[in-house]
Amino acid sequence: MRRFVDIIVAFVALVILSPVLVVVALAVRISSPGNPFYGGWRAGRGGRNFRMWKVRTMFNGAAKMGPITGKNDPRVTPLGRILRKTKLDELPQFFNLLLGDMTLVGPRPESPDIVALYTPSQRVVLAVKPGVTGKVQLDSDDESETLPEGPQAYDYYLAHVMDRKLRMDLEYLRARTFFTDVRIVLATAGLVFRAAARR
Repeated sequence: MRRFVDIIVAFVALVILSPVLVVVALAVRISSPGNPFYGGWRAGRGGRNFRMWKVRTMFNGAAKMGPITGKNDPRVTPLGRILRKTKLDELPQFFNLLLGDMTLVGPRPESPDIVALYTPSQRVVLAVKPGVTGKVQLDSDDESETLPEGPQAYDYYLAHVMDRKLRMDLEYLRARTFFTDVRIVLATAGLVFRAAARR
């Protein structure tokens, strides 16, 4: 049932939002040379790696400088800051949803390098597919603004953020029901509309 819902949601979203995605991709291509899309590696169900697609919000090749985005990160383009605030950069994740790499609501997808640091009890989050949205995704809406600037953002994330996120995801999985997922989807829709209205 969950997979059926994922396919329907992904198909409808891509049909409706494809004009927006095309315009956003063209704007990124014009404002910053390079591929308008970015496929970052993430650990999926069972620890299987997949590329999670986003609209590129950084200068081309910036991801090689580290997986964590800190406050006022100079790698983020001016347009990229707007796309991040409005969540338009995450539209390509509906392709991941259609392909089955992700589910609509689930734990936050994390990079393989960070997942390699998980304890056995934390790796329980890998028993299910990561989500396009979820409790952690909602909670960490402005996460980069809470992290230090520069290279220390990565160490700060590991020391102060990662464990809290994993506890939230594990708590979500223990209480996961159809109705909890519906509430998360509605909360996500509200967050996106409020972010768009602020722009």
